[in-house]
Amino acid sequence: MTDINTLRRILLEYKRVAVVGLSADWSRPSYFAAKYLLDHGFDIIPVNPKYEEILGQKCYPDLKSIPEPVDIVDLFQKAERVPAFVDEAISIKAKLVWMQLGIINEEAAQKARDAGLEVVMDKCMKIEYARLFGGLNTIGVNTGIISAKRPLFVNR
Repeated sequence: MTDINTLRRILLEYKRVAVVGLSADWSRPSYFAAKYLLDHGFDIIPVNPKYEEILGQKCYPDLKSIPEPVDIVDLFQKAERVPAFVDEAISIKAKLVWMQLGIINEEAAQKARDAGLEVVMDKCMKIEYARLFGGLNTIGVNTGIISAKRPLFVNR
């Protein structure tokens, strides 16, 4: 389990994100999450052999084809497909493997850790960024940073 301080550090420090399985379909979660991250200062590198370009960014067929360093390999893949992408992430010297909501592969995670990569599992980068840096909202009203701490101005 990744603690809140580690997530905050990761999201502030690592900005170049290869999104494996990014779809050009605006209704897909991968598209929505990548667009949000792109709009919030992240460099998004789409990885999907089906497309030439997504969100105005050149799309690559695999991680090894990316000509620049990658900080985070963000996986929108089924858990059983994760090990192959972890191998690629290790080979390109990525810093972190991020498995999206519902994606857990303990063996692949341990392999990544053993190779010196950080790992986040079963979390969405978009949701975590919004939660930690004030972008979650309800009915269009920005609620600010979510916290269990009571604001100082609340009377007891």
